[in-house]
Amino acid sequence: MSGIAIKTSIDVTLPEWLNKCLHESSPRSGEAEDRRQNDTSLICRAFTFAYQLHHGQFRKSGEPYICHPVAVAGLLRDLGGSPAMIAAGFLHDVVEDTDVTIEEIEELFGAEVRQLVEGVTKLSKINFKSKTESQAENFRRMFLAMAQDIRVIVVKLADRLHNMRTLQYMSEDSRRRSAQETRDIFAPLANRLGIWHIKWELEDLAFKYLEPEAFRQMQQHVSEKRTAREEKLAKATEIIRERLQQTGIRCLDISGRPKHLYSIYQKMQRQQKEFHEIYDLAALRIIVQTNEECYRALAVVHDAFRPIPGRFKDYIGLPKPNRYQSLHTGVIGLTGRPLEIQIRTLEMHHIAEYGIAAHWKYKETGGSNNPLTASDEKFTWLRLLLEWQSDLKDAQEYLDSVKDNLFEDDVYVFTPKGDVVSLNPGSTSIDFAYRIHTEVGNHCAGARVNGRMVPLSTRLQNGDIVEILTQKNSHPSLDWLNFVRTSTAKYRIKQWYKRSRREENVTRGRDLLEKELGKTGFESLLKSEAMQTVAEKCNYHSVEDLLAGLGYGEVTLNLVLNRWREVVKAQQPATMVIPPFVPKESTATAKALRDVPHSSSRASDSPIVGVEGLVYHLAGCCTPIPGESIIGVVTRGRGISIHRQGCHNLENVECDRLVPVKWNSSVETSSRPHTYPVNIQIEALDRVGVLKDILSRLSDQGINVRHAQVKTASGQPALMDLGIDIRDRSQLEQVFVQIKKMSDIINIRRVGQSEE
Repeated sequence: MSGIAIKTSIDVTLPEWLNKCLHESSPRSGEAEDRRQNDTSLICRAFTFAYQLHHGQFRKSGEPYICHPVAVAGLLRDLGGSPAMIAAGFLHDVVEDTDVTIEEIEELFGAEVRQLVEGVTKLSKINFKSKTESQAENFRRMFLAMAQDIRVIVVKLADRLHNMRTLQYMSEDSRRRSAQETRDIFAPLANRLGIWHIKWELEDLAFKYLEPEAFRQMQQHVSEKRTAREEKLAKATEIIRERLQQTGIRCLDISGRPKHLYSIYQKMQRQQKEFHEIYDLAALRIIVQTNEECYRALAVVHDAFRPIPGRFKDYIGLPKPNRYQSLHTGVIGLTGRPLEIQIRTLEMHHIAEYGIAAHWKYKETGGSNNPLTASDEKFTWLRLLLEWQSDLKDAQEYLDSVKDNLFEDDVYVFTPKGDVVSLNPGSTSIDFAYRIHTEVGNHCAGARVNGRMVPLSTRLQNGDIVEILTQKNSHPSLDWLNFVRTSTAKYRIKQWYKRSRREENVTRGRDLLEKELGKTGFESLLKSEAMQTVAEKCNYHSVEDLLAGLGYGEVTLNLVLNRWREVVKAQQPATMVIPPFVPKESTATAKALRDVPHSSSRASDSPIVGVEGLVYHLAGCCTPIPGESIIGVVTRGRGISIHRQGCHNLENVECDRLVPVKWNSSVETSSRPHTYPVNIQIEALDRVGVLKDILSRLSDQGINVRHAQVKTASGQPALMDLGIDIRDRSQLEQVFVQIKKMSDIINIRRVGQSEE
């Protein structure tokens, strides 16, 4: 059906560009005109299809749902998207929100549109055990689709941007959840792709909902002095324009660019300054014709204004990973205040504004038949992300790794041959070695930085020349996990230990499972279809892989037992003999328990189920807290010692001394919540007041600090050992999240946590 035929039935206001498509009916003449007509037909058919399917659906704002796909398609059109991308913008929600299948999309609109739509479609029709697991699996799918066609994420960014623009109609919880996801994932993704205007708007919108009071203050501060600031920029612009004309440099454009609110707020937080102490609230952008003229214009600027030492950055000679190129310099302006100036060519400006979208917006090679994929040199970060993402079983660990890898690489180092390698801030020679090649990292024996031997834990700085020394017999050390920065390096180190000690890990995993399920019929159980199903539910291909993961600590014993219970329950009433879920109390265990001193406390008051009336204590080696799987060990003279499952000190404990226990969730704690001691170690940049800021964060959350010790060394980060009182695992995770948000924090870990 044609767009004109249904035009009279449309009850929403359409943008001018779409109205033009729907009314276009000029006759075909020639190959180019045929192609244009086909492109217009695809866009019209996609809109018509989406309009009919979404008819009767409304958004939270009360407007017809079709307004959202139209807005998304418009954003993609502004980015220079192909007809297939614009069609995907119209259709991106139909599979998720209607009964249409992805196969029908391909049949009606072709394989290219199907791939784009499928890449941004959430797994909303699959039941997940938690929101975290759902979020992780949706991101896995999206990144895999990006690997085939990078345009998938551009469609998703357009979808997210319009949703953020209309976020005020959602509930408070939904607003905060979407804003946090936008700040953690989508804004960094836009940055990775170099689509700056989308990145800035996403960051400001997330800032608005996550920190509303700070956002309102920033708006007020910026608007108060806008007129005076624009007058100063206009005067500086006129001076530079005249100087460029006198030098014979053709200036295509000079304009002021105000910095977005979130970047100003970040700078205030990072430098611990008030708003009136931040001077470079806007930047002048100079557009010239050639690379040579960029450097000549820089000389003109430095002749007209006094340059600020240390504020010059050459992103033309050393582009950012997202292809951004420009000269940045800081000068003293007319009023004695700093002024930032950016100099670039028109092509560089297009890439700076549209990022990877400039590939198809301004290049003939960027048509719909030539999509960018992960094999392209520009997307090394995406290839690295895909290399290890399928091997991370834990959903939260996967999400944390994604967030960590999406933040901008801003440390640039060189190989001895002069090749540039970009790394995360705080990276070490080990991170560098694994970025070069897995085998280089696995056999790393030492490192030279700028010609001098340095410890492998030394943090690399911009411009360092790094040489890795390897030996055939060298292998990774678990100590490296304490200081490596990149997720790639952490994963490769763990992967080496898993593979090199697989038999040992399988044996350990077998022993752990046998202690729980009993020896009777255990070998037959391992070969059963039920156990294979358990392995698959835990994301392993075979039972042996499951046992290796269990022995290494990649999957917890508690998770395996829970999956086993689910499989057994699903098979009942079956005739097979079901092994017990928890170890039965043996004669030796019963005798040991009789020797344990008794307590006068009531069973209902005990925070731990399974030790009622007995003397017990929490093990200091792993300091368990509520929310973690635990196990009891009968000791001599000290009652029952409570350990976290997976604690290395349990490896040599006899099975007869183990007692099944768990946290008592029914104990009343509202009047005076019970807390548990936890030791953490924080690695941070050594500056005045950093400990005070950390203690302030903890105080704001009501966390009691029992002791704090700081170790410093010249030129090295500060190490802070803190003892804190924690209610449960959830509160500890919140503490880690809040402290990690601080700009000076390099690393934070739990001391005495045997699984890490």
